[in-house]
Amino acid sequence: MGRKGRRWMLGAALFFLVLALAGLGGSYAWYRASLAPPADGGVPYPIVVEISSGMSSRDIAELLMRAGVIRSAPAFLLYLRLEEPSAVLLAGRYRFEAPTSVPEVVRILREGRTYVETVTFTVPEGFTAEEIASLLEEKGLCTREEFLSEVARGSFSLSFSDDVPSPDERSGRKYRWEGYLFPDTYTVPKDAGAHAIAERMLQRFAEVFDPAWREELKRRGISLDEAVIVASLVEREAVVPDERPKIAGVIYNRLAHKMPLQIDATVAYALGDPHRQKIGYDDLGVDHPYNTYRVHGLPPGPIANPGREALKAAVFPESHEYLYYVTKKDGSGEHYFAQTYEEHLANIRRSEENARRLSSGA
Repeated sequence: MGRKGRRWMLGAALFFLVLALAGLGGSYAWYRASLAPPADGGVPYPIVVEISSGMSSRDIAELLMRAGVIRSAPAFLLYLRLEEPSAVLLAGRYRFEAPTSVPEVVRILREGRTYVETVTFTVPEGFTAEEIASLLEEKGLCTREEFLSEVARGSFSLSFSDDVPSPDERSGRKYRWEGYLFPDTYTVPKDAGAHAIAERMLQRFAEVFDPAWREELKRRGISLDEAVIVASLVEREAVVPDERPKIAGVIYNRLAHKMPLQIDATVAYALGDPHRQKIGYDDLGVDHPYNTYRVHGLPPGPIANPGREALKAAVFPESHEYLYYVTKKDGSGEHYFAQTYEEHLANIRRSEENARRLSSGA
């Protein structure tokens, strides 16, 4: 071959080498670009994907690409082969809040940082177990019946379990754990179930009820359950927070004097309408163990789930000689308190006069 031919061959070889290098460079650029987070705006975030047990790396790559989590399934597989050859991608549900690079996606799947769907709900102070059950059903967490079954007879490992009696026909107690489902805001897994939700609320009660309070009850000779029952009465009777300890004091005074409590809220609970505002004369005679107009002493169980301040008032009631109270009916939510029945009757007249004045706009 002549010099001219050799020169042509060398030129051709150089040409093809340049093409090959250009191709490799282009492939590398494509590879690096494909590892970057997807362009924001293409897919709405968050993205939730479910990786099933037994899926191959190729299946996972294609799932992630279809969902918009990664740019390229081939680039994802190449990254695994070149840089994470021993990585095990774990099954589970994953949630991606924003565009994520392939290395970070692989790290998330390798570490099993699965996403648990949660639901947040708030239990107001004074809610009953039945109201909580309806709330949970509305949130799609469990059925009303499932939750009430746990509240009635569910078994839980709690520091105060031995202090809470089980319901029975003789006592008339409706739900064992009524009163101990602490009112608060909770965030739970959507699939937590009735038992776990009830247990979390009961554990919250244990966290809130100060050990020093237990010592105070022991000093006064009052059981935990008696205090929680009183707290539930206070929660339903008191409108103005500052009156809680005073109302608790009236309840304890009436118990000490062997007087029926005659608390309207217990009648409302007995009637299955705990937030009923008006109790008629006929309602007072309802034959029910929770009706404190007919039954002396405390009702057989709490009538609501009290908050921290109502519990504290039941542990540390105000010391006084009052035996009666009646709402002022002046729009303040406050009560008149009396030591004697005669004073109480006078307060009732004042209350009725306030109501007339308020309704007339005087």
